[in-house]
Amino acid sequence: MDYSVTIENGILGLLGPNGAGKSTLMKIIATISQPTTGTIELDGHDILKDPDYIRKILGYLPQDFGVYANLNAYEFLEYIAAMKGVGGPNLRQRVEALLEGVNLTDSAKLPIGTYSGGMKQRIGIAQALLNDPKILIFDEPTVGLDPEERMRFRNLISDLAENCIIILSSHIVSDIETIADEVAIMKSGTLLTKGTQAEVIKQVQGKVFEIYLDNADLTDFKAKHMVVNTTRQKDTVWVRFISENPVKGSTEALALLEDAYLYLTHNKG
Repeated sequence: MDYSVTIENGILGLLGPNGAGKSTLMKIIATISQPTTGTIELDGHDILKDPDYIRKILGYLPQDFGVYANLNAYEFLEYIAAMKGVGGPNLRQRVEALLEGVNLTDSAKLPIGTYSGGMKQRIGIAQALLNDPKILIFDEPTVGLDPEERMRFRNLISDLAENCIIILSSHIVSDIETIADEVAIMKSGTLLTKGTQAEVIKQVQGKVFEIYLDNADLTDFKAKHMVVNTTRQKDTVWVRFISENPVKGSTEALALLEDAYLYLTHNKG
């Protein structure tokens, strides 16, 4: 299935199950992989023919980001800066500001090989920001981050979004829900929908319900309906579910982005 997407300044949240093609799309935009067909243009320039046009203004954090274990954070970022052609008398100051932004100042002189998975992810975020990019691509950037670190990351990129294109892929719908200006949902290499969060959520409005059931009835209910969430109480269980029609005893609930994501990926593509 062919599709066309236009991305402007702001944050585009990219959602989709494993194998949807999110990482492949990001690698193609970052000029790491070549598409079999199609074109990608930036300000009218074909970046598949002229990849340097985007690379000089690009920051990219791949899902399988690797580090040099023997280098400390300062050495690693200065090495990446040299590879990107970033230098000058203010480089050290920029490195320090980025380390502070990702909360690694206290660990900056330790070998990266001693870092936890979340700390390595944060150094990956810092390297993506080194060249003051105008296009940022983050593939699963919050993997390994605790809730406080995820909040710090969201605040960091929200501040950049006004003058920057940010494409953010995540399996954590709440991360997308919190900061994305627009959302694109993919499945099996196809684009299911793209729009503002309100536009995407509208597609499932009137299809989300809540009901209280006896515990013994839950298994049979799950077999007949798309259950989004459950909360067990003493003798009953609260169930949030998606259905084309209400069930006797249920009440309509306010639809959320997660509801739209589950509905679209189960019923389209």
